[in-house]
Amino acid sequence: MFLELETLLQSDTKLAMLMLQWKALTGDLEEWHERSPETISPNPDVLFKLGKEELQKIKNDLEKVLSVVCSKNKQLEEDLEREQQWYEEQEQVLNTLNRIEEETKPQVELLHETRGLEELQNKMLKLKTYKRELLSALGEFLDEHFPLPQGGGSAIKKNFSPGPAVELLALQDILQILIEKLMATPHEPYVTINESFWPPYIELLLRFGVALRHPEDPNRMRLEAFHK
Repeated sequence: MFLELETLLQSDTKLAMLMLQWKALTGDLEEWHERSPETISPNPDVLFKLGKEELQKIKNDLEKVLSVVCSKNKQLEEDLEREQQWYEEQEQVLNTLNRIEEETKPQVELLHETRGLEELQNKMLKLKTYKRELLSALGEFLDEHFPLPQGGGSAIKKNFSPGPAVELLALQDILQILIEKLMATPHEPYVTINESFWPPYIELLLRFGVALRHPEDPNRMRLEAFHK
């Protein structure tokens, strides 16, 4: 009896599962029917007309898209043309500037040379002015501290010879003669000592190392070249 009851229960369970599967399949079938498109009309003329209208709509949409694309391309072409024109103008400006630079280059170089020459001339003028001022100050100093002997700067000849007295040179004049000789002929800077050179001045210059005698001729001397 228990076996019959157990068999009956198993049969009821299988039946219940089959019922659930049937309901699920039925639901899927209904959903499929809802999704399936319904035929609009079996008439070919109606379908042709509807297809033609759909194609015309697509054509209109494509024409709108084509119009937008053409308008955009035209705008891009205009932009490209403006950019090309701007580039050509800039290239012309650059070529003009290069040409002007080449034409004015010799003038600029000449201007630099002229300015350099003017600066050099100004420096030389300043040096000459400084030299005059220095010689003037030196002359005043030497006249004050190393004046010529009394008697109008004239030296009486030895042995009372009848010739005229020699005009003595001031110490500044002697120094200037030595300086000019050294600058003019540095390879032969010696100056011959004559009667216009007052002996005390010569001894003064030699004693303080301002001038040097010739090693073979005591009647010649030169200015000592000072080096730093």
